[in-house]
Amino acid sequence: MADFDSVTKAVIPAAGLGTRFLPATKATPKEMLPIVDKPAIQYVVEEAVSAGLLDVLMVTGKNKRSIEDHFDRAIELEDLLTAKGDDERLSQVREPADLATLHYVRQGEPRGLGHAVLCAKQHVGNHPFACLLGDDMIDHRDPLLQRMIEVRKTYGGSVIALMEMPKEQVSLYGCAAILPTDADDVVRVTDLVEKPRLEDAPSNWAVIGRYVIDPAVFEVLENTPPGRGGEIQLTDALRELAGRGSADGGPVHGVLFRGRRYDTGNKLDYLRTVVQFAAEREDLAGEFVPWLKDYLSTR
Repeated sequence: MADFDSVTKAVIPAAGLGTRFLPATKATPKEMLPIVDKPAIQYVVEEAVSAGLLDVLMVTGKNKRSIEDHFDRAIELEDLLTAKGDDERLSQVREPADLATLHYVRQGEPRGLGHAVLCAKQHVGNHPFACLLGDDMIDHRDPLLQRMIEVRKTYGGSVIALMEMPKEQVSLYGCAAILPTDADDVVRVTDLVEKPRLEDAPSNWAVIGRYVIDPAVFEVLENTPPGRGGEIQLTDALRELAGRGSADGGPVHGVLFRGRRYDTGNKLDYLRTVVQFAAEREDLAGEFVPWLKDYLSTR
């Protein structure tokens, strides 16, 4: 069995404008919208940490300063809670700053996910890295990222997470053409198409927001012209790597994910996520679930 370089760093692109959540995101980053009482971006960082990735780079943009503040110490607030003897809330306030070593770089202009990943080049260097999108949340009971890192360790190259979608939704995602391997949940990716028309989709296995990427992607991204939407697409760069051998940064494999995923990138799915999380919280479910059932019964 091959043994490729360990993955130790995570990159979280968080520079998007969040236009689907206006006016809430006019001054508040969409990544800071709360899932009950914790911002969505914290769940993503926690997922990276659970996979053993303690070096986290966030690619941010204009009006994203509150993300940095959230993962920093809040001394005055901590002192106030300490004086009150409120140890529970004190622990909650300190937790984000203690999760990992956080670094930040700004994407000066919104030029697409591929360009956001390219902004991580100096920090990542010549090492494989994980990329986690901030509006995709994977349930902590489904260790997808750990599995992807295992697949990279075995096969090298890059690894993407794939989830089977209804045919009418494939145009919302990048879709993969795949071939089976000896592992039931691992496939070889032979082609990728960003947001194809239904008739052009190579399959209904869609790329979701988790990647483990070979550093060869940076050279490819530097030479990738703008694609769909006039943006530099990570999908296009991974398509290039899918056709390469291991000596040149390829190939690309996919992990077929059948677990629990929460999409916070649009209003309806965001609301579903908040309700699901609240319904599973031990401190809330006892009152929230009966209220929800009663409310729905009157609709």
